[in-house]
Amino acid sequence: MESLGDILRRVTQRPTFEGGGGPPTTEVREGEPACPICGGVGWITLNVGMDDPRFGQAQPCTCLSHDFEEERRERFVRLSNLGALKRFTFDSLKAQDGTPDAQRRFEEVVAAARAYSEAPKGWFVIAGSGGSGKTPIVAAIANEAIAKGLRASFMTVPDLLDHLRGAYGPHSEVAYDELFEELKNIPMLVLDDMGTHSATPWAQEKLYQLFNHRYQNELPTVIALACEVQDLDEHLQIRLADRRVSQVHRLADGESGPAFQQLGSIPQEMLGRMGFEQFDLRGGPETDATGRGTLEGAFRFAQNFAENPDGWVVFTGVPGCGKTHLAAAIAGEQVKRGNPVFFVMVPDLLDHLRHTFSPDSKVSYDRMFEQVKNAPLLILDDLGMEQGTPWAQEKLYQIFAHRYNLRLPMIITTSNEKLDDLPPSIASRLRDGSLVAIQPIAAADYRPKGTGRYRSRGNAPEGRRSRPPS
Repeated sequence: MESLGDILRRVTQRPTFEGGGGPPTTEVREGEPACPICGGVGWITLNVGMDDPRFGQAQPCTCLSHDFEEERRERFVRLSNLGALKRFTFDSLKAQDGTPDAQRRFEEVVAAARAYSEAPKGWFVIAGSGGSGKTPIVAAIANEAIAKGLRASFMTVPDLLDHLRGAYGPHSEVAYDELFEELKNIPMLVLDDMGTHSATPWAQEKLYQLFNHRYQNELPTVIALACEVQDLDEHLQIRLADRRVSQVHRLADGESGPAFQQLGSIPQEMLGRMGFEQFDLRGGPETDATGRGTLEGAFRFAQNFAENPDGWVVFTGVPGCGKTHLAAAIAGEQVKRGNPVFFVMVPDLLDHLRHTFSPDSKVSYDRMFEQVKNAPLLILDDLGMEQGTPWAQEKLYQIFAHRYNLRLPMIITTSNEKLDDLPPSIASRLRDGSLVAIQPIAAADYRPKGTGRYRSRGNAPEGRRSRPPS
């Protein structure tokens, strides 16, 4: 595979042919029938009158035109910098493993990309984390364009900026102006990993100039974002948000994305292990009849809540009594229906919010915080286990106050002791019986001490794991 530098040095060259003039004649291989029109010569003379300007001039035969188009497409492939990405076509794209919602979104974006590639116009933008499937989709658009005879160039934004910088060097074989003009006007420009580049003032200026030119001329431009639109420079945001020119799609986060991008997702293993069918209504070995009664009551409430999440539910009890299992079971039912759920341990949430202030963070604090505050269903596990710093209390208060005012559904798990120790600003909202249902679980820990392993909840007698007796 050629280097991007070699390709960019040749992008303005025109195809040349031996003989100095027009395209070469077709080659007739032994055993193959010659073209019935030109006899394999590749050129014909039209039978026109002497007053016709084409009289006596050789014209390329249709067979030669076909060969020329094939050669043209092959050249476009060489110049595209697609390399191994040439294998991606719309027929080869498959939905990624993941939730039904993630698969549905992937299929919808592929359908939109296919429609765009039929008549490329304006901008096509895909946002999503690493591993969500952005690159195969934008590569398929580029490959489809080339198959239709349209020049397309594929590159990552960091590579683009590196080569623009290199064009300033005294030993560069291509002038900066020539290279930049080519990028600004190429019939289709496909940019991957937008948002992973170093956001220096120079880089922002070059990207703005590039995008502004293509925006004003509505040149086909395909962009794969490794960030959210709102994380880009304001000038770029405005252009990407213009629906007259740009269409923006978002994929679900992929499994290989950075840790902060996976915040709120629920591992498939956890969903498979913590469903309603796997819940053991007997409780831990030391659970008495009263404890089993509270366990069955919480289980029944969780099943009803999973049907239509409305308001807040707080599961309280000792560690290991089943609080998290019930919260995960509710989440699993919602995921099966394609509804988004944000599930997170409170200490992890605060750690990730702190990380957004780091210069290494690729996600803004505002974006993450807004995502948590406005999640359709938010599940906060282990409330009270976080460090009770003033900063942590302030962030939790902001989340609780926002969701309380908008009456957004929420599930909270905590211990009885931690519930009593919550700050008054949060505790007062949890006492609002018009919104909040507190479900105390008095069952003992499922995990008996001294055995060296957990007791499996999947071994409850038949009829005791699913719906409790009415």
